[in-house]
Amino acid sequence: MSASPSARPVAESGGGPVLRTARPGGPSAAPTNPASSVPRTHLAARLENGFDRAVAHRLRGRGWTVRIEPYAGYGATGWVRVLARTLLAAPHVRDEDLPGAGGSAQAGARSATALRGWRSFATAQVSGAELEVQVGDRTHRVVTDRGGYVDTVLESDLAPGWHDVRLTTADGATATAPVHVIGPDVRVGIVSDIDDTVMVTRLPRPFVAAWNVFMRHENAREAVPGMARLYAELRTGHRETPVVYLSTGAWNAAPTLARFLRRHRYPAGPLLLTDWGPTNSGWFRSGPAHKVAQLRRLFAELPDVQWVLVGDDGQRDPQIYAGAAQHFPERVRAILIRQLTFGEHVLAHGVPVPTTDQVRAEQDAARRPDGIPVIQGEDGKALLRGVRERGVDLS
Repeated sequence: MSASPSARPVAESGGGPVLRTARPGGPSAAPTNPASSVPRTHLAARLENGFDRAVAHRLRGRGWTVRIEPYAGYGATGWVRVLARTLLAAPHVRDEDLPGAGGSAQAGARSATALRGWRSFATAQVSGAELEVQVGDRTHRVVTDRGGYVDTVLESDLAPGWHDVRLTTADGATATAPVHVIGPDVRVGIVSDIDDTVMVTRLPRPFVAAWNVFMRHENAREAVPGMARLYAELRTGHRETPVVYLSTGAWNAAPTLARFLRRHRYPAGPLLLTDWGPTNSGWFRSGPAHKVAQLRRLFAELPDVQWVLVGDDGQRDPQIYAGAAQHFPERVRAILIRQLTFGEHVLAHGVPVPTTDQVRAEQDAARRPDGIPVIQGEDGKALLRGVRERGVDLS
């Protein structure tokens, strides 16, 4: 389980130590003890590092400059989790034309012009970029990881609500990353999957996934009927209820996803995505492991909050949520599972019905003695009926 915020190294205000951050979903920072044992980086990661350095060197020689792609974060009293990425862009490219433009839609801000998905992957990340992070009256310094990412917990004096954290590169480029500070009186939140839960993507069929991510215009993406209304009703009278979107999608798609969520009237909230490509320990990263790690981190960082877990039965959400209910029953208020259609199941895993493991996971969760409601339905309207019948609310 991830360490609590108080256990993480924090940069001091006014020129303190520099934090070296880890890729989103990984450890929050590199070891502070130089003598500590660090495992040898996997060959795949070393090859990627070499390629990235060569590309960055060539682009810098052509006058490309470091820019910041901010993502929404979250926090509580005394701390915030800041998420961002540094990348290289040509001098003539305006900040509003970068792939990350519109990322503030995660905080409910006005959407930027829609882009085709492939534009969000046509970037060159910058590793080792030093950033100054202004959190309220506190100033911190951090250094991006080998993928150009910042994912770190910093001391904060921000009050509950949405705030902008200002990030500045050594060259003076700036960006603002929204953060949602959760108040000490908040007791319930929502964790929502994205793919085939709020947005129809028909993952993981390779050709459909590639088309949705790289080519299809974001305005053409389909929303799952009734899901936005479901979230709105769950939050009726509790507008301070946090919503976190947890997905195995790539960080490159975060601005596109944020604009989609805003356009279809889903509540604002940070996205917790992953980074495609090699890791420090292997050629590929595990999507289910990413979701489990992020859930456990939320449980540890916000110990007074119970979560309504929303997903679908097309991939591993039933198993992951059942595991959460088994190991952390006091942290789970309810489990809502959207049941895919016949065609969506065929596209998702090759058969027209949920797998045996998925069915068993849902049954195990439903039989738990802790009284955690498990509600299933083909769309948001059906799930809302179940929520009303079972008396699930966020009070």
